[in-house]
Amino acid sequence: MKENVLDVLMYLFQHYMDDETDADPDRESIQTDLLAAGFPSREIQQAFEWLDSLTDRQQTPLKVNPSSYRVYVDSELAKLDAECRGFLLFLEQSGVLNSETREVVIDRVMALQAEEIGLLQLKWIILMVLFNQPGQEEAYAWLQDLVFDELPAYLH
Repeated sequence: MKENVLDVLMYLFQHYMDDETDADPDRESIQTDLLAAGFPSREIQQAFEWLDSLTDRQQTPLKVNPSSYRVYVDSELAKLDAECRGFLLFLEQSGVLNSETREVVIDRVMALQAEEIGLLQLKWIILMVLFNQPGQEEAYAWLQDLVFDELPAYLH
């Protein structure tokens, strides 16, 4: 089975980040669990780097004019199809994302090695971003309901 970084991130999110247990496993034990689940060590390392960068982005927020219009560059257009871009616009117009969180989402999409991102994958990335953004609990809960209502019973 060909696993990619997003598969590792989704697995991590489902099994650790959104877990309401009091256990706080360290990175080494999580890595051991991921290896046991069959993920390649390279993808595990890249997933940890992706999450570290997401945390770093939280500490240095972007300055974005909320009334500006977002123009996608060619590399973003290649990775995010019209459906994904439309969903981002919908979330922004609905107040689920603001211009700053939208830019963090796009940054995290572009940080993945995948050639293109599908709508379900984008929803997972947005969930991870909202989960890590203070003050976004309501938006996270709304999107979480949306994603888990569409989720197949078995991911990995």
